[in-house]
Amino acid sequence: MLEIFICEDNVAQRNHLEQLIQQTILLNDWEMTLRLSTGNPLEILNYLKEQPQTHGVYFLDVDLNTEMDGIQLGATIRNQNPHGKIIFITTHDELLPLTFQYKVEAMDYIAKDNQDEMKQRVTAALRQAYQHYVTTSQRLEEPIRFEIGSQVRFIDCSEVMFIETTPGNSHKLILHLAKGEVSFLGNLKEIEQLSPAFYRVHKSFVANKQNIREIDAKNRELIFSNGEKCFVGRRQLKQLI
Repeated sequence: MLEIFICEDNVAQRNHLEQLIQQTILLNDWEMTLRLSTGNPLEILNYLKEQPQTHGVYFLDVDLNTEMDGIQLGATIRNQNPHGKIIFITTHDELLPLTFQYKVEAMDYIAKDNQDEMKQRVTAALRQAYQHYVTTSQRLEEPIRFEIGSQVRFIDCSEVMFIETTPGNSHKLILHLAKGEVSFLGNLKEIEQLSPAFYRVHKSFVANKQNIREIDAKNRELIFSNGEKCFVGRRQLKQLI
C-alpha cells in the first residue's frame, strides 16, 4: 500500500489538499491511502521511526511556521525513507535552490496560487508515484540473482526463506530455500538490497517477508512456510508485528 502524507500548517489549505488527493485516489482506484495529514512535522517523523518500511508520498509546505521548515523536513524524510516521493507545495519559489543544497531530490515543486494547475500537478505526481510503486512491487515476482562461487543462479523469490551469516565468519552466508540450503560468500547488507521482500530482521539474518508464516514474539523467532526458524531483533520484531 502506498501511503500519502501531508504537512501543511494552514488548515484551510490542508483540507483542500486532502480533498484533492482523496478524490484523485478514488477516481483512479489506486492502491493508496491518505495516512497522515498534519501541521506538525514531528508527527510524520515519529510515524516513520515506528514504521520504517513505509512506502510514502509526501506533500510538504515549505513554510510550516515551526522550528523545522518543509525543506528540512524533506531532507530528514529522505534519510529515513530513501525511496519516498517528496512534493513541495508552496508560494515560496525563491526557496527552490535550497532543495538542492539539502539534497532532498524532490519529485515536484508545485505553486499554490493556481488551483487548476495545482490539481493537475498533484494528480500527475500521484500517478508517477503509483506507477513506480507498481513497478517495484512487480520485482517481487522476478527471479533473484545470486552469485554462488563461480556460478550465477536465478532463484524465485518464493523459494527463499532467509539468509544468515555463518557463526564466526560474517562473509560466509547460508541461503535457506524451501527445500535445502546453499553456502556462498557475500554480505547481508548487499543481500537485503536484492529484493523489496527482503528485510534485515537481525544482525545475522535477512528474512523474506513473503514467507514468514508465524511470529513467535515470546521467543523472538520467525517461523517460515517450510517450518524453519530464525531469530529477530527486538526493534525489528515490533516493526513486523
